[in-house]
Amino acid sequence: MTFRTTGPFPPLILDDVRGAQKMLSGVARTTGMEGSRHLTALVGAPVHLKCENLQRTGSFKLRGAYVRIAGLSPVERAAGVVAASAGNHAQGVALASALLGVRSTVFMPVGAPLPKVAATREYGAQVRLHGHVVDETLAAAQEYAERNGAVFIHPFDHPDIIAGQGTVGLEILEQCPEVRTIVVGIGGGGLAAGIAVAVKALRPDVRIVGVQAAGAAGYPASLAAGHPVALDSVQTMADGIKVGRPGDLPFQLIKELVDEVRTVTEDELSSALLLCLERAKLVVEPAGASPVAALLSDPGAFRGPVVAVLSGGNVDPLLMQRILTHGMAAAGRYLSLRLRLTDRPGALAALLGTLSVADANVLDISHVRTDPRLGLTEAEVELHLETKGPEHCEDVASALRDEGYLVMR
Repeated sequence: MTFRTTGPFPPLILDDVRGAQKMLSGVARTTGMEGSRHLTALVGAPVHLKCENLQRTGSFKLRGAYVRIAGLSPVERAAGVVAASAGNHAQGVALASALLGVRSTVFMPVGAPLPKVAATREYGAQVRLHGHVVDETLAAAQEYAERNGAVFIHPFDHPDIIAGQGTVGLEILEQCPEVRTIVVGIGGGGLAAGIAVAVKALRPDVRIVGVQAAGAAGYPASLAAGHPVALDSVQTMADGIKVGRPGDLPFQLIKELVDEVRTVTEDELSSALLLCLERAKLVVEPAGASPVAALLSDPGAFRGPVVAVLSGGNVDPLLMQRILTHGMAAAGRYLSLRLRLTDRPGALAALLGTLSVADANVLDISHVRTDPRLGLTEAEVELHLETKGPEHCEDVASALRDEGYLVMR
């Protein structure tokens, strides 16, 4: 089956993806498929997690990068390659170049996660920091390619890249032949486009759902307009899908083959990341958790069996700490409140005793006596508590009120 595209690219066909799969044999891992009992119960049908977060370099990006660079002529290889990426494509290009003996230069945004920058350098690439979003970094890399003669390796807008990413789709059909819905995150669109080419050629009945962060959702507006539209700004913690404009070729394929594109909020992304860590014991970056976020936000919308593609696991530990805190708060696992009590010896100890009986864990406490709004015999206490969920939050607040405390959220 051949899928028509407009623009300077040749049609992309299933044979391209199968050729890429042969090329990647012994290079990219066939990543595992993990079941999720929690998501299965929520959706009401089997849900499986395709663990590209456990791929070499920590994401699916090695697949496309290797196929693209392996297809270069000897003259092109001698000139070296250049790429731009927030981190995952950078590492994929760096490792692929090292495996193929090609010199690589990678442009990364200022503020890119330090572990991604360090890993890219360790794979052998020369790293240059430029711009604050991927689109600015892309422009700098393209200028470098024109000036120095290096071959620009686009992160998503090239047939070889898309064919390489499409091998994820072939693996899904092999590992879960009964699949009815595939949910995959979308940034520029290379992964979703590749999966769609492979899956729709073999199983046109399978529904493919793309997911974008609401603050970087270029596809809904582009699909409505009928052509790629650049966003004025992009804001999301999910740097792996923080792309302001869809790629030309991915857009054409997604427009033709992807059944739906959904958006998820930052709260939903952080809750999904937390769920992957707690329930599946998988470290997943926000972009990789976007399909899970979509399942959590509207579980009844997906016909099973469902495969959610965890596209990457490269997350800065400091960002992970903030995201987990945010995710626990979004899940009702934290309770912040203020209350007033009589300023007398033992009052604070009595308050802590009430919290202990209510089984709330005190994370932080601030005891104020000098605020002019307080009465002569009053003190105010600000509490940050760890709880077991929204119902437990209400139970804790009720227990405090029952003991006569004035509780202020």
